[in-house]
Amino acid sequence: MSQDIWWASESFWRKNAIWITAGSFIVLIFLTFDTVDQITAGGKRVPAYSAINHRISYVFDEKRNFQVPVIGVEEPLFGKKLTEQEAAALVSHGKLTTQAKNCMNCHTLLGNGAYYAPDLTKSWLDPSWGSKEVREQQMVEFLMNPQDRLHNGLGRRMPNLGITEPEARATVAFLKWMSSIDTNGFPANFKPIDQEN
Repeated sequence: MSQDIWWASESFWRKNAIWITAGSFIVLIFLTFDTVDQITAGGKRVPAYSAINHRISYVFDEKRNFQVPVIGVEEPLFGKKLTEQEAAALVSHGKLTTQAKNCMNCHTLLGNGAYYAPDLTKSWLDPSWGSKEVREQQMVEFLMNPQDRLHNGLGRRMPNLGITEPEARATVAFLKWMSSIDTNGFPANFKPIDQEN
């Protein structure tokens, strides 16, 4: 008569599978709540929507070994300081516009989307817009009539998506807010627009 080794028995592995699955489920619930806390606007890594009322720049963090966003002095978008509610409404309108116009069919936002066109995560600080004094208006004009301009070194032109001026302004607000999010160095090797104080 042969005796089964305890660790080779079916009941041992069944019990282990149940315990491991239950433990993993508990860890997953904890990580979900922790992640929601990390990605909620107004948190440590994702600033409040009113960040669009301030200068956003990047500095190299020696400890983390990549560039991190810095929300600086007051520098309202389009020259008008918005309340938190107004800023949230404008940024949300911009987010809905990028979704409605399916920008991620060509572009990437926070690592999601396609890689045909430039990444938009930090496009607010893209040196291609020129100086910070003309950036807002250039971005609005580009979004409304992109077929007239070649904005990147890839030689590709963005099609005209019929973006209205209010949608373009809201999209610029969304992109400015996006650039204030601490993305742990994503995208890598990003060189921001010169923003000397």
